[in-house]
Amino acid sequence: MSTTHTYTVDADAAGTRLDRWLSEQVSELSRSRMKSLIEDGQVSASHDGKIDPKYKISEGETYTLVLPDPEPATPKAQDIPLDVLFEDEHLIVIAKPAGMVVHPAPGAWDGTLVNALLHHCGDSLSGIGGVARPGIVHRLDKDTSGVMVVAKSELAHTGLVARFQAHDMDRRYLAITRGAPRPLLGRIETRIDRDSGDRKKMAVVRESKRTASADWHEPDGDGYVERGKHAITNYKTVETFGMLDEKSALPAAALVECRLETGRTHQIRVHMAHIGAPVVGDPVYGKFKGLKAFGDGEAFREATTAARAFKRQALHAYILGFDHPVTGEDLYFEQPPPEDMAELIEKLRGM
Repeated sequence: MSTTHTYTVDADAAGTRLDRWLSEQVSELSRSRMKSLIEDGQVSASHDGKIDPKYKISEGETYTLVLPDPEPATPKAQDIPLDVLFEDEHLIVIAKPAGMVVHPAPGAWDGTLVNALLHHCGDSLSGIGGVARPGIVHRLDKDTSGVMVVAKSELAHTGLVARFQAHDMDRRYLAITRGAPRPLLGRIETRIDRDSGDRKKMAVVRESKRTASADWHEPDGDGYVERGKHAITNYKTVETFGMLDEKSALPAAALVECRLETGRTHQIRVHMAHIGAPVVGDPVYGKFKGLKAFGDGEAFREATTAARAFKRQALHAYILGFDHPVTGEDLYFEQPPPEDMAELIEKLRGM
């Protein structure tokens, strides 16, 4: 089934691009989606001229849009329990558990958050890009827990993407680190790119205040292009635990709040490792398991054993705040660390 809509150009709109004008008439569709519909022949006109997204419309012209129903999503819906914090017709906010992959990919074609959302949302998905699918606008790594927002409508998807691109979101994480950042409060500003020695990893390729050298490459043509993407993490140490050694006053571990200004792949994990305080349990960016620590006693041994045995990166997205992209409502969500992180924090306090 499909729906048909007809619109007539008024004097104020004359001279506007067809795709821009039509997307203004159908506010729930993005301009890129409207462009695709025009190119797919879903728009007809009262005149005999060529139908093109760039066509400058004239007063009195009439355009008919045939809007097909959203196509079924390729991933299959699966009845997987979700911890829903908020939901309306435009978006859903969930608390993702550690161990859940966000989107189907090689090695994890099912059991993902997308599979769960397709089942949970069902017919309430109004279609994004012409497909009945949830709009993933940001991701958490498989073994990172915490708050995520997902779009259910194209209008919400467009608005959320714009907010993420403008860094107009309050996104804060809690990390348990090996050692403590120095200084305890700071801002990390670098460029992050694929690690040249291991394409599965990310790496800092240049700090913002350092001069460029081997981290620049020459593109086709004149000039130079900087490697990687700009990445900013603001952090503050919430609590420190134990002693690194008997001579210094340096902590063995810390609970650190990280506030993102950008959202690069593995950003917090890369940045914490870069400043010498990798996330506990990180299998990729931590140099070894557990902690370097000085101490004795049963509580000390329990804490160091728990840190060594921690089965994932100790990272949790605990705050997400933003203005609703459709209603303008101020939304704020806070989730405490899950049980595994909470237990580790309590043990570390006994060091």
